[in-house]
Amino acid sequence: MSDKSIKIPGPDHPITIDRNPARVVVKLGGHVIADTRDALTLREASYPAVQYIPRKDVDMSLLDRTDHSSHCPYKGDASYYSVTIGGERSKNAIWTYEKPHAAVVEIKDRLAFYPDRVDSIEELQV
Repeated sequence: MSDKSIKIPGPDHPITIDRNPARVVVKLGGHVIADTRDALTLREASYPAVQYIPRKDVDMSLLDRTDHSSHCPYKGDASYYSVTIGGERSKNAIWTYEKPHAAVVEIKDRLAFYPDRVDSIEELQV
């Protein structure tokens, strides 16, 4: 993580953050890991949309913080959690930006899940 550059989203690399009107439910191994009606959908360039879920709507007792980290020049430094009931598959399954760059401050302290490290991330229309 030697390159700590900060880039501003723009026409060449757009980022939008919108409230998701759907109920978002994340499941793993028969357990509901997260259940919220307060998700934010982040769309970044050509990447798939990501749901950012408030910690209050995540079963934090099923998570273990790890030493893994990464840096995005558009969003900042990410910290990671593993889902304890998911075994090796769910190692570093969740990331969070605790001090995001100003352009994406709305995602501060919210959690995002890698879809391939949980069983499902469902968007249920309410």
